[in-house]
Amino acid sequence: MKKSSVVLLSFFTSLAMFVIAANTTLEAKDDSDEKITRLEALKKFSTIVNTVESNYVDELEAEEIIKKAMNGLLTNLDAHSSYLDKKQYKEMSIQTKGEFGGLGITVGMRDGAITVIAPIEGTPADKAGIEAGDIILKIDEKSTIGMTLDEAVSIMRGKPNTDITLTIVRKEEKKPLSIKITRDIIKIESVYTKLYKNDILYVRITNFDKNVESSIREAINKHEKNMKGIILDLRNNPGGLLDQAIKTVDLFIDKGVIVSQKGRNESENIEFKASTPGTFKNYPIVILVNGGSASASEIVSGSLQDHKRAVVVGENTFGKGSVQAILPISDGEAIRLTVARYYLPSGRTIQAVGVTPDIYIKQAKIEEVEEGFDIKESQLKKHLEAELEKIDGNGKEEKKKKEIKNELSEKEILQEEIVKSDYQLRNALGILRALIILK
Repeated sequence: MKKSSVVLLSFFTSLAMFVIAANTTLEAKDDSDEKITRLEALKKFSTIVNTVESNYVDELEAEEIIKKAMNGLLTNLDAHSSYLDKKQYKEMSIQTKGEFGGLGITVGMRDGAITVIAPIEGTPADKAGIEAGDIILKIDEKSTIGMTLDEAVSIMRGKPNTDITLTIVRKEEKKPLSIKITRDIIKIESVYTKLYKNDILYVRITNFDKNVESSIREAINKHEKNMKGIILDLRNNPGGLLDQAIKTVDLFIDKGVIVSQKGRNESENIEFKASTPGTFKNYPIVILVNGGSASASEIVSGSLQDHKRAVVVGENTFGKGSVQAILPISDGEAIRLTVARYYLPSGRTIQAVGVTPDIYIKQAKIEEVEEGFDIKESQLKKHLEAELEKIDGNGKEEKKKKEIKNELSEKEILQEEIVKSDYQLRNALGILRALIILK
């Protein structure tokens, strides 16, 4: 107990010093509408920690209680803020180097459920049949209900050539699907290009890494003598580097705001504007998006849409328009904190809204599913708990055979049969042809 008290004293001394340095005042209102000072709020928190330490059924050290409190604080702010302990902080650093052992999916929190934003093309998850919008119900035998995003990512990442089973809920399926995936080293090739029928430049961007803008510029310079229009395929692109999204938009407009970010602190309020040099402004553009297009993808599609520079085709995007900063708090520990939100040139936000296509086109066959996963967001948690109970009750679920996907692969890009089978792409080509004629 003495050791715990020392830890607490140290914690609150540091916190008090931070309060003075920050020179801010926390204000709240109680039932009598009185303002509580930051010191009084911290005193209340200290009382709660002491009460938990003294009375909780299991013995907990003060440091552990405080870590749990930090976790609870950050995860309750929004789905993208979180506390990173030493292990999580190290794993995040490894991931940013661009090569790691894992499945190849980007996940986010939607309506309290761990949801696949998009599988990365050519990765184990993509090959196994994971799709954008899949809700991850279980990871191996562990339920994801109540699990944080960082916990889920930490479990899914692991040594190459080891297996993991994801139980997922998919909108059009009547039952949860159990999908076995073998982890591998994830290496991402971000840009594929192909000149279709000698006049349409098709550019598939799987994520916005440091090479995107230069790869697009190189492809345009190579084919500009023959090309008449561009298709930017951002479907299932979970995002990436902000500067690459900005540079990509800057390739096609010569003036105006590309995107702005606004936060609580004035230092976070930034406008990113276009520059004239090197602009390719004479080519009509069609952009393909879907529910797996997020973050940087939404900036590119939304900004070019606002500037009337491109026609956006496909389905509503994911809606991830917030800015996170990694702020170290001690040796090897940090917090991921949302510090700003992105706003498109028109002033509209992306967060939780996404980008609405100019022309809505659903992929592949459009069929109304009479029975299956059709549920309101407010009922999602109860539905997932019910599905989990069914699975745990019988112990087994039938494995769904992987269907042949109408996706573009590196070796098959824009072969005629792929164009015919990809309903969205086929329509995008038709729209682009019309724009070329109008031009």
